[in-house]
This record gives sequence, structure tokens and C-alpha cells, in this order.
Amino acid sequence: MMFRFFFLLLLLPALASAAPLRVISLSPHTTELAFEAGLGDNLIAVSAHSDYPPEALKLEQVANYRGINIERVVTLKPDLVLAWKGGNPDKELAKLEKLGIKVFYSNPHSLYDAADNIEKLGAWSDNPALAKARADAVRQELESIEASQQGKSKVPYFYQLSETPILTNNGEHWPQPLFSLCGGENIFADSAAPYPQVGMEQIVVRKPEAIFYPADSARPLESWQKWQAFIPAVKNNAIFAVTGDWLNRPTPRALKAVKQICAALDKVRNDPVHD
Repeated sequence: MMFRFFFLLLLLPALASAAPLRVISLSPHTTELAFEAGLGDNLIAVSAHSDYPPEALKLEQVANYRGINIERVVTLKPDLVLAWKGGNPDKELAKLEKLGIKVFYSNPHSLYDAADNIEKLGAWSDNPALAKARADAVRQELESIEASQQGKSKVPYFYQLSETPILTNNGEHWPQPLFSLCGGENIFADSAAPYPQVGMEQIVVRKPEAIFYPADSARPLESWQKWQAFIPAVKNNAIFAVTGDWLNRPTPRALKAVKQICAALDKVRNDPVHD
């Protein structure tokens, strides 16, 4: 009995150090990646608009477009903070690191990068093998999509990120990689601004053969109709809705958006009236 008692005393420090990891996510996409990596049960707080999976809606919010609630984050004593490099304020992230809080930076430029993020985050989970398997599944699906697009012609397209003002993205910023997978050629790829505001006259001159917009937009189809004589995409009814959350977040769900885009561009390629 005495031996068992001392054995349990020796175990106590180990049991104490095995307390669950406390994780905070500061963007919607890092919240999704955390769940994919097996860290969902470890999340104690998230950012505004962290709405997937639904379990994330139950968590306290400590960040939004205005910035990070530093005081609250510190009070929650996280072991790990997941940040969006370029999305969360650099000064506030530096302050967290200065306070001794470990920050994991995520800024995927492709879905391969997102898969790498999942695998790396899995190192903090109880089941790294599961995270690796999920990351590998994303990589395999990407390779399959790439193989299916071999030999297909490029299609010049315009992505209408917002209607008033008209915003789009250039060739180096999200969601460009998703369109590129399907052979889409961004008509504003050469823009110096990451997310330029453009005029209808600029779109007319560049003659997109397909137009995409987030499915939750108000009335994009109506606004395009008066340009039917000038824009091939409008003339040929090649205007497509893509689910916004799938398209705009660099997570595995973006693969669903890729399928929507590829199907739309194939329709354009195969349309007999296509210019």
C-alpha cells in the first residue's frame, strides 16, 4: 500500500502537466483549420464570423475586423493562439508574443498550404495521425483536380467580390488559386492592388468570358444585364454564383468551391455560342 501511495505521488506532476491545451483562434479560417486538425475540443475562444463547424458558434469571440481584445485573450491564458498573418493586426500579435503567448501564423496561398497548416496544427492535438490523414486527403483531391484540368483552354473571367463598389482580387491574392486550378484567367491579375476597386468600363475592355460572384450577393444578375452587348460573359449567360464561405476561406471546404468553378468553366468551354 505504501509503495502504491508513493507511486501515485510521483504521477501527480505528470497528470497536472497533461491538462488540455487551451487554444484561441483569431480568424474564421483558422477556426476551421483547428477543427480539421483535431483541436476543436481545445478551442476556448474564436473570432467573429467563426461559424463553421456549428460548434464554433458556442465559443466566446475575442477578435473582429477592428482588432483583437488583447486583455481578454491574456485573461483566458491560452497555450496557443492561431493568427491570420496579414489579417490580424501585426502590432497586436507582436504584443501577444511579447507577453509570452505562442502564436501560430496561418496565411495560406494555396490549398496545399492549408493542408500543411492542418498537419502542423495536428502536432498539438491528441491525434496527429488524424490531422495528417485529413491533410493528405486534401492533397490527393487537389492532385486529382489538377490532373482533370490538363489540356483544357484558359478562360478569362471576372470575380465580383462586391457590388457597390465593384471589388475584385488580383492574381496573387485569395481566391485566385481556386480559379487557377480550373483554368480560370483573372482579367485583373496584373492589378497592383490586392483587392482593387474597378469600373464597369475596365471590365468591358477586358472582355471576361465568365463572371463569378458570391451566392449571397443581393442582385448581381440584374446589374449586369444592361452590359449584355459589350461583355461576352453577359451575352452568353455565363454568370455564376459560388458559395461565398467555401470560396473566400482557405480551408478544405474550398474544394467544394473549386468543383463549382470547374463545372462553370467547363460549361463556358463547351457552349456552342461561346465567343
